[in-house]
Amino acid sequence: MADQELDARGLNCPLPILRAKKVLNGMNSGQTLHIIATDPGSVKDFEAFAKQTGNELLESAEADGEFSFVLKKG
Repeated sequence: MADQELDARGLNCPLPILRAKKVLNGMNSGQTLHIIATDPGSVKDFEAFAKQTGNELLESAEADGEFSFVLKKG
């Protein structure tokens, strides 16, 4: 279970990343954020976001057109 959850369904790039960044800024190092998105581009976006920001992408999954990500704040 993640420390916080972000529902980014219906939002297109770059909004899921921007919302996730805002939530992560208020979190402590080591905490996790679960994101649910519907934008297929968010898969590559969150991979790149994790590499660029020093956060860790713990999980990335897709089911029924929804994409699920778990980020650990670096």
